[in-house]
Amino acid sequence: MEFLHIGLDLPWWGCIAIGTVVVRTLLFPLVIASQRNAAKMNNYMPQLQVLQMKMTEARQAGNAIDSARYGQEMVLFMKEKKLNPLKNMLVPLAQAPIFISFFMGLREMANTPVESMRDGGLFWFTDLTICDQFYALPVITSLTLLATIELGTDSARMSAANMQTAKYILRALPLFIFPFTINFPGAILCYWACSNFFSLMQVGFLRIPKVRDYFKIDRIVTHQPGTLPIKKKGFTEGIKESWTNMKISKELEERARVDEIRFQKAGKGPLVKTYKYDPTVPRTGTPNAVNAKKR
Repeated sequence: MEFLHIGLDLPWWGCIAIGTVVVRTLLFPLVIASQRNAAKMNNYMPQLQVLQMKMTEARQAGNAIDSARYGQEMVLFMKEKKLNPLKNMLVPLAQAPIFISFFMGLREMANTPVESMRDGGLFWFTDLTICDQFYALPVITSLTLLATIELGTDSARMSAANMQTAKYILRALPLFIFPFTINFPGAILCYWACSNFFSLMQVGFLRIPKVRDYFKIDRIVTHQPGTLPIKKKGFTEGIKESWTNMKISKELEERARVDEIRFQKAGKGPLVKTYKYDPTVPRTGTPNAVNAKKR
């Protein structure tokens, strides 16, 4: 941004906008990889849910062998179909440090302040070192974030059990951050709004069928709720089931740990008397088995 401002004599709002576009464009290959993986994960959701359901039932029944077998089958299936749930986190993990870097850098520039930023804005926000007195930038930031969430979650149309609940939580995010953004300097909100506009255009661009075919992104298959092995659950029910599965897993781990301790104790410790008399010592008045056989 300093190169753009000094070398090309651009105003600060232009430097922030161009810097945002350049950085987000460099991340575009990660977006493509994430979209490909997300589409495959959605299209193979029924098969994955069958294995997941069998693994959960085996774990709840205390059958560690079957649970491990179904888990291995799921791993092999995902490897065969080139699926990786972690790939869906590539974009957020890459964007988080960039967003934090932009945020902290622009905040320090505004707090210093950099004198050229006092008249480096545009339209009504000419001073990028202070907050927007008309609250227009915070409103634009929140609205573009909401639009990106709506288009992004709708275009993915993932069939995960708690997707709808997650969508409701994401919808509340712009309202939650609005009271904080009204106190941010204009430089930060200029960057944030530019980033949201870029995301909005990117989501719309990747919804075009010909674009998806060009980047080899599979078409999204819409699964009817009745065709999925795992029925859709509410947020509370999903949390309860996850908690129950976690408790069962902990109990099985504890049981295996106790059995291991007992096994080691039995192998290394003294013999435990589990009989009323010592079978290696003949009892008085009772013929042993050899004498009885001879007679």
